[in-house]
Amino acid sequence: MSSVLADVLMVIALVGALALVHRPFGDYMAAVFQSKKHLRVEQWIYRSVGADPDAEMRWPAYLRGMLVFSAVSVLFLYLLMRVQDKLPLSLGFKPISPDQAFNTAASFVSNTNWQSYSGEAAMSHVTQTAGLAVQNFVSAAVGIAVAVALVRGFALPHSRLRSSGGTPIRTGDLGNFWADLVRCIVRILIPISVVAAVVLIAAGAIQNFGDIHTITTLTGDKQAISPGAVGSQEAIKDLGTNGGGFFNANSAHPFENPNGFTNLLEIFLLLVIPFSLPRTFGKMIGNVKQGYAIVAAMGIIWFAGVVAVTWLEYAHPGTASQLAGGAMEGKEQRFGEGPSSVFAVSTTMTSTGSVNSFHDSFSGLSGGVLLLGMMLGEIAPGGTGSGLYGMLIMAIIAVFLAGLMVGRTPEYLGKKIGTREIKLAACYILVTPALVLIGTGAAMALPDGKEAMTNIGAHGFSEVLYAFTSASNNNGSAFAGFGANTDFFNTTLGLCMVLGRFLPMVFVLALAGSLAEQKPVPATAGTLRTEKPLFTGLLVGAIMIITGLTFFPALALGPLAEGLAS
Repeated sequence: MSSVLADVLMVIALVGALALVHRPFGDYMAAVFQSKKHLRVEQWIYRSVGADPDAEMRWPAYLRGMLVFSAVSVLFLYLLMRVQDKLPLSLGFKPISPDQAFNTAASFVSNTNWQSYSGEAAMSHVTQTAGLAVQNFVSAAVGIAVAVALVRGFALPHSRLRSSGGTPIRTGDLGNFWADLVRCIVRILIPISVVAAVVLIAAGAIQNFGDIHTITTLTGDKQAISPGAVGSQEAIKDLGTNGGGFFNANSAHPFENPNGFTNLLEIFLLLVIPFSLPRTFGKMIGNVKQGYAIVAAMGIIWFAGVVAVTWLEYAHPGTASQLAGGAMEGKEQRFGEGPSSVFAVSTTMTSTGSVNSFHDSFSGLSGGVLLLGMMLGEIAPGGTGSGLYGMLIMAIIAVFLAGLMVGRTPEYLGKKIGTREIKLAACYILVTPALVLIGTGAAMALPDGKEAMTNIGAHGFSEVLYAFTSASNNNGSAFAGFGANTDFFNTTLGLCMVLGRFLPMVFVLALAGSLAEQKPVPATAGTLRTEKPLFTGLLVGAIMIITGLTFFPALALGPLAEGLAS
């Protein structure tokens, strides 16, 4: 079987598996967030933190709960890394430096998982499991909770009672942050992660708390082999679109990703929640066709990225690449060009950041496509929760543009898109471009930034641009060869991760509150049918135009210049 045919069959199997679980998994998540019952373990958690899961929250209260929880998470993880040498199972590792501890804490709490360290040579067993792995669960759940709050903003009418006849839901109520957070972890993330971890371990991923092994290589040199709870962390790393690897090589390491089967499983895990949440959205608003329109837009962009990168990697010019049948530099022989390309596109378009190959070694134009996937705002299909609310923001922009063209007040899902709503949507889409472009410009202008570059010219610029794009969009992947572990980059990228995560969430929750306060507007003959293919095309076009106008000059200086010169 040719490698091209094998790659096509892999993509077909992946798409088929995602389509198979889309409906039942999406319906299950909708049932989780609409349930009025609390499991016993959930009740114990609520009592331990003093939360009332039945208390409805308006958007300021929901936002406060999310911000307080995230701030405490950053502080806990920072302190854990600073004292890891005094805790059990330290493996003899020193405490993490203050600037790197801040960067890592901001990274994992913001669901970015940017790593300026080698996990197997820096983090103890306790830090990896009680710190980083825990944040993989809770940061993913925070994103999903915010997305669910926005969906409720669209779904809730002006005022209604609970189905059980209980406390009335007031105008602007968005649910309860603590209930959404705990349910997501207990009923969705943990069960799937347990099953996925067992499968990964059975397929060859390691899982232990042993000491570091020193072995003698075939050449007589000494090499340290680090053990760890890799299988369990690998499962939630991908499922929660986190991306932080136990090892520096991430999913290119055979202890994390042993073979082709686990590679396909990991791609499936990092796509399954983002591609299923549109079904959850459709169920919760009572119109599943709206969810199909959203997931179609996500799928079109993702598939276009897969085709583009795979073709560019197979067609990469150069004698060595032609002899190898493609651009194999930086790729694992056990995966090849196709699976590496699908993984790369999926991880950059889902805010995951895990890698099974080194993006720095991709061709100039392929690297540009990976950059573009992040610059779109991580919405195709995006991160856990963040992909859905990002796409819904773009849907609001699309209906606003359509309204301008016909001279009609825009409406989406029965809610008027007025001045307040469009201002909040505009603020949302301006945050990450500002962070990316200002951060990249500052790094290129200052000596501290230029000293970290190991390459010059267009590729060197691309490395810096990629770093700030990855951090600001909470992706976490990087172009290898970029020296990120400096005071300057640990601080600036850490700030970009925090601001790029939580500022957009402020605007999303404010928008959700504004929508929840509105009375539904009945559809008329002049209402834009947002469940039709025409709207899906408009949505994809709006996304590409907005992104192109924002980032084309930066892309022209980096990956486009490099690709055209090769």
